[in-house]
Amino acid sequence: MKLRELLCGIEVLEVHADLETEISGVSYDSRQTKSGDLFAAIAGYETDGHRFIPMALEKGAACVLCQARPEGEVPYVLTSDSRAALAQLGRNWFGDPAASMTMVGVTGTNGKTTATYLLKDMLEKSLGAKVGLIGTNQNMIGEEALHTERTTPESFELQALFRAMADAGCTHVVMEVSSHALCLQRVAGIRFAVGMFTNLSQDHLDFHETMEAYCDAKALLFRQSVKGVYNADDPWAERVTGGAPCPLLSFGERAGDLRAENIRLSVDGVTFDAVCEGETVPVRVGIPGGFTVYNALGALAAARALGISLAAGAEALASCAGVKGRVEVVPVPWDYTILIDYAVTPDAIENVLTAVRGFAQGRVVILFGCGGDRDRGKRPKMGRIAAQLADFVVVTSDNPRTEDPDFIISEILPGLEGADTPYMVEPDRVRAIRWAMDHAQPKDVIILAGKGHETYQIVGHEKRHLDEREVVADYIAEHTERA
Repeated sequence: MKLRELLCGIEVLEVHADLETEISGVSYDSRQTKSGDLFAAIAGYETDGHRFIPMALEKGAACVLCQARPEGEVPYVLTSDSRAALAQLGRNWFGDPAASMTMVGVTGTNGKTTATYLLKDMLEKSLGAKVGLIGTNQNMIGEEALHTERTTPESFELQALFRAMADAGCTHVVMEVSSHALCLQRVAGIRFAVGMFTNLSQDHLDFHETMEAYCDAKALLFRQSVKGVYNADDPWAERVTGGAPCPLLSFGERAGDLRAENIRLSVDGVTFDAVCEGETVPVRVGIPGGFTVYNALGALAAARALGISLAAGAEALASCAGVKGRVEVVPVPWDYTILIDYAVTPDAIENVLTAVRGFAQGRVVILFGCGGDRDRGKRPKMGRIAAQLADFVVVTSDNPRTEDPDFIISEILPGLEGADTPYMVEPDRVRAIRWAMDHAQPKDVIILAGKGHETYQIVGHEKRHLDEREVVADYIAEHTERA
């Protein structure tokens, strides 16, 4: 593709290159740059890609796209925002594949993953559609699962994924849209048929700094959506929808255009009546927990915005399976229950504990830690909520990254102080899980919170294998052999 064609739609401030140059590829990581590439120098969150322009040129880059003039005689194109430009480069290079599919974006602190899985299932069952999915657990093209490194991929990889989905016959894409992705232009240029807001609670303040800025980042999704659906019960609903340029459909238990009434929670799921514009439809979802009601309502609202009736949506929900790492039951041969849940925020800890309290016949035990190099303010809050709602707390390590695990734990413990709830501390997560199983009592429900679908632990800059299902299985094997 010629440079001129590749730059279509990009705000070009200055050109110091031959626009007829044939470009053989696009890169934004100098380590991956190949001969003939256009190298996009991105001013990153942790580092500045402009520093690596010389390395990209050594690798054979034919031209540089940048927002600061490079030194020396370098073929370059100057733009005001290289991140936004990278997103447009991806659309141009891959032929804007998202434009040929119906796009649905889901943002919010909690519930994104479950809501996207429920909606994917509903679209497949109600419309017979082939659906692509992008999110925290994995990416999917129909039934084919693909590994993912982050909730929302970088814009160029995202466009490549859209291209693969379109080529495979996908008619719809349901994707999680993180606040980082919205701020860092990863989804720039994508027109969503429906944008959904699930809720907002404290997270990522290491990046956004304030809850108001975090909320405003989420609100960006509605600016590029044809229709929007949102949780009317959330305290941030008014701010996140303020000034939204698209028509909105709200959902909730206490308020909303689509409401849940006659809610009944049980160990094997939830049932409720979905009520909208005088129509009432019974709904059953086989995922336990009060938050499942909101996830189901959000999926029903998004489906309705896409033209799917409440009845068809409810019928599809009845056979939806659970999501890996979201209130996932890990079978054990003893008289207690182990659940794995990806609860990494104060609100998520509260949600899962409240859900389990609704059906637990014995003690509710929670094991959790907090991630390193992330929002420190939520650490004591998570400790306080755990102490308030659990019968026993095991404080351990999550992904410590470059922080000292003991220091992270020291910032959790103040939240537990002054409470009557007993707790123990074991920084080694595997030992902590084994300790919890050693001390389990009949009818206990043990919640392993924080890792969810993850099968690794990040220590320093290293990813170490850690699958909690395997830890439980190894413990079972050892103890059944002894018996």
